[in-house]
Amino acid sequence: MEFLELARRRYSVRKYEARKVEEEKVLKILEAGRIAPTAANYQPHSIIVVQEQEGLDRLKKCANIYGAPLAMIICGDHNLSWKRPFDGKDVLDIDISIVTDHMMLQAADLGLGSVWICYFDPEILRKEFDLPEHIEAVNILAVGYPAGESASPDRHSTTRKPLQEIVHYEKY
Repeated sequence: MEFLELARRRYSVRKYEARKVEEEKVLKILEAGRIAPTAANYQPHSIIVVQEQEGLDRLKKCANIYGAPLAMIICGDHNLSWKRPFDGKDVLDIDISIVTDHMMLQAADLGLGSVWICYFDPEILRKEFDLPEHIEAVNILAVGYPAGESASPDRHSTTRKPLQEIVHYEKY
């Protein structure tokens, strides 16, 4: 499948079948995150895989994972992330976003659905999953087999701005 076809087909899934995601698919998703590029190749990311009921129940205390049988908490280490020397900008969120995007697209390529979750209580998550102080949970990727009707790959023609509204050549 061509990349643009995959990107158009992928949508945020908010209802999942109860069946577990096979281990080989979980490993492919994790590998996609592992090989994602990061600033200066510092690789400040770590991933907590949550697929057992006890862990999913703990995760539900701080986030809605829409009944997904698998969730991945993508974290970053502020001690390892690259900082831009001109202004000290910490690019941890950017690195974690790239990792998450690679994982999300790999899941779609495997026939799985996902939704990127940033709406969670970080303090409850920190406590429930024993995160050290220098580790930040940036987002959660809920993954599973979609239940219900899929979103149309053609939806982007009406739900996204046209290129001429977002692209500037040579200057703003």
